[in-house]
Amino acid sequence: MSKPLIVVTGKNGQLGWEILQIADSLKESFDFLFTGREDLDLSRPESIAPFFVKIKPDYFVNCAAYTAVDKAEQDNELAYKTNAESVGLIAQNCAKIHAKLITISTDYVFDGNGVSPYTTDTKTRPINYYGYSKWMGEQLALSNCAETVVIRTSWVYSEHGNNFVKTMLRLMNDRPELNVVSDQIGSPTSAADLALTIIKMIESIELGRAHYGIYHYSNAGVISWYDFAIAIAKEGGKNCKIHPIPSSAYPTPAKRPGYSVMDCSKLVRDYGIELSNWEIGLKNCIAKLLSN
Repeated sequence: MSKPLIVVTGKNGQLGWEILQIADSLKESFDFLFTGREDLDLSRPESIAPFFVKIKPDYFVNCAAYTAVDKAEQDNELAYKTNAESVGLIAQNCAKIHAKLITISTDYVFDGNGVSPYTTDTKTRPINYYGYSKWMGEQLALSNCAETVVIRTSWVYSEHGNNFVKTMLRLMNDRPELNVVSDQIGSPTSAADLALTIIKMIESIELGRAHYGIYHYSNAGVISWYDFAIAIAKEGGKNCKIHPIPSSAYPTPAKRPGYSVMDCSKLVRDYGIELSNWEIGLKNCIAKLLSN
């Protein structure tokens, strides 16, 4: 009996790379195909249908995205093609062959004015174009494929790729002091933990315990970017002095949500996923970075 085939896009990004790291341990249960831009380019929506002619996945895990938040303010067309149009076409093609789609979205679909964790039913209102393009991707995925799971996540980092943790560690090596925004609140997410969560969801679906729709996933705990930087310095053994500053002191082309905390209880309830604390994920990531 053939094993289910899982296609994973964005193999060179943080999440795709983390799934790649655990794929070998799952080879008894699943076959994997990891794609990069050279294999499937989401900035070219016309490349989607020909891919599905050749490859007939059982699961399609879309980790690829246009993630340059500030550049997206000018580069609307490319952000939309990658984050929305292509995701809708992936969903259409998944539906034709009854493949299950898991696609990754973001806390940036919310306006950041919340004061309590956003549920999956909280009204969305993106305040930058990146958030809008990802929100449109959600809508197109869900409307084109009934067997779709949208996972909204936040503040993702990994030992691989570009992210806040690696940037902070690098700057802390180079500078005696740093200013970090203290009025943006959220929950960091280890890409390694998210990768394991996606696999657990697929395993659950394979066992007939399928739930579709929108889910939230982040590590447990609520902090500011400033708090996160303090923890990175401590865990990384850095002596850099870190100063809290308001967002107004660090203007960016794209507005950032002030509050990004998401309620993940639906995922815990439907899929039995346990959320580990953000401190554990950070500890594991920095240990790997320091051992390299």
